[in-house]
Amino acid sequence: MNFTLDEPYLEIQRQAQDFARAIEPIAVQADEMSEIHPEVLAALQESGLSDLMVPVEFGGRTERLDPLAICVVREVLMATSAHADSMFALQGIGSYAITVAGSAQQRERWLPRIARAEVLPALALTEPNAGSDLKSVTTKLEASTDGLLLNGTKSYISNAGAAAFYVVFAREESGYSMVLVPADTAGVAVTPTPELIAPHVLGDVHFDNVRLPVDARLGDSGQGLGLVLATLGVFRVSVAGAAVGLAQAALEEAVRHTRTREQFGRPLARLGPVAQMLADCWTEVEMTRLLTYRAACLAVDDPAASLNHSSMAKLAASEAASRVVDRCVQMMGRYGLVRNSKIERLYRQARPMRIYEGASEVLRLGIARQLTKEIQ
Repeated sequence: MNFTLDEPYLEIQRQAQDFARAIEPIAVQADEMSEIHPEVLAALQESGLSDLMVPVEFGGRTERLDPLAICVVREVLMATSAHADSMFALQGIGSYAITVAGSAQQRERWLPRIARAEVLPALALTEPNAGSDLKSVTTKLEASTDGLLLNGTKSYISNAGAAAFYVVFAREESGYSMVLVPADTAGVAVTPTPELIAPHVLGDVHFDNVRLPVDARLGDSGQGLGLVLATLGVFRVSVAGAAVGLAQAALEEAVRHTRTREQFGRPLARLGPVAQMLADCWTEVEMTRLLTYRAACLAVDDPAASLNHSSMAKLAASEAASRVVDRCVQMMGRYGLVRNSKIERLYRQARPMRIYEGASEVLRLGIARQLTKEIQ
């Protein structure tokens, strides 16, 4: 049993570190933007990391997507820039349904461009009244005389307004389907969403009598929910990777501060309560990193079967990141409250991680349900 990353993953980690160093001078500016930062996009293209999101057949790096490799990259990027982490992650999240269910034409048109980060994708799931309960979506896909007709509104969609296409989850007859909609299709419109505590490229996407050819559907009619679960199987654990990176970055900021700042005649790190918080933080970071890497390794072989492990990793890591960064702000006192300091940015960025790609409470329900099935 090996608890360290093998050389291929270490090389990917070094690539991610090079990318992170390249954008570090603009990280504060990028993380305050709710639109794509062009220099970060250019750096992503230069890094070549987007080829991890596409099979080798279409310009990718591996035969199939490797969740552990994606986790390793997100761990590095989130420690420097949430904007960069999101941009990288969405290359896969927004295109994975095409990888597993797209037609040859759809794959050939879009996946090589995803691999080079020439285009940005978007996955359109949530609606004003449908969040964790995706089965309550009202966006409707129906047959028309000349193809398909799409109507509805998707809300808080990452990359909205910047994406070249939307992979849309919609109700079709008595089931759910996925359909690929180029952003320039007539009837597609984007409006801004309210700003979040941690700015993000978001928008509401409106589909008003959008006419599509029959071959715009991804997979068969009724296959949509399965495609959502397949996407989560690969990418939910990567949120855990990002959360580990955020917690590690927060801890490093706190260590630097508490090691050099003196109070009561000694460094803060030598004071009992502070030392205890440092120890707790380090322990939680290492615990969640091991859980995340294990879940990612399981997802390499069978993402669907290991979804509960990915859920456990996402739950544990996102909750731990919030606890760790909160302690770190406390240890840094007023210096932890300075607007747009690294620790303050991490504090704001940690909170949404407990909500997106599975809110903690919803994940707990699913994990408990699986546990009661396995133990008789």
